[in-house]
Amino acid sequence: MLTGKQKRFLRSKAHNLSPIFQVGKGGVNENMVSQIADALEARELIKVSILQNCDEDRDTVAAHISKGAGAELAQVIGNTIVLYKESRENKQLELPRS
Repeated sequence: MLTGKQKRFLRSKAHNLSPIFQVGKGGVNENMVSQIADALEARELIKVSILQNCDEDRDTVAAHISKGAGAELAQVIGNTIVLYKESRENKQLELPRS
């Protein structure tokens, strides 16, 4: 689990990122979750945008994606989710100690 200090650090790092995935009318499916997991392995920190026509609410989408991809949920703000997962091979971010 992330501490408050670590979440603040991740939010500051994610501020300038653009969302690389969009969840639309179809909602979240297994293919999307596996692509997000691959992107997290490569980047560690990503944003996912939830479109207006998505049938599920943003908290449900965030929980489904983070659980499926094995990622930590750093933030849900507006229709954007910020996810973090420590990379095994491409470690880029050093989280602050609590």
